[in-house]
Amino acid sequence: MPGCGGAASRPAGRLASRRLAGALWCAAAGVAAAQPTARTAELVVSSTLERLAASEGGGEVSVTADTVASHADQLIVSVRFTNAGGSVLDTVRVTSPIPADVKYVPGSASGPGSEIMFSVDNGRSFGQPAELKLPAPDGGFRAADAADYTHVRWVLGAPLAAGASGIARFRAVPR
Repeated sequence: MPGCGGAASRPAGRLASRRLAGALWCAAAGVAAAQPTARTAELVVSSTLERLAASEGGGEVSVTADTVASHADQLIVSVRFTNAGGSVLDTVRVTSPIPADVKYVPGSASGPGSEIMFSVDNGRSFGQPAELKLPAPDGGFRAADAADYTHVRWVLGAPLAAGASGIARFRAVPR
């Protein structure tokens, strides 16, 4: 993917926050995956990244990924999916990673008629927030929180008609 060489290939003089935005953009654009039960090649998936920054008046302003992100900004990952095939796709699942340098904003994921699930084990398993557990220092388990999430998954509640498309989103903040 052009421009997605990662932080190591960027000029040394760039701000760390710009590398963060670039890394998140590459992760969202390059790894977001659609997983219908059949005919994966018919589902086209792309991602975009926007930055929400507080304006001088106290409101929010949306800015593209080409601008520098500060640690006070929220980032919006949008995953667009389209059924480019000629037939209906059943059981469509769209999965997006959450890069390690950001954390998911609780309650921010949205998608059309979707069940939203999360992973805390790098996408090996998914569940609802109340179901997610991690090992605790005492040998037991603790409830996972939004900072522990590694992936977001949207499971569409209805088949996706030929030519139909949708957008799923979530917000993240720098760690």
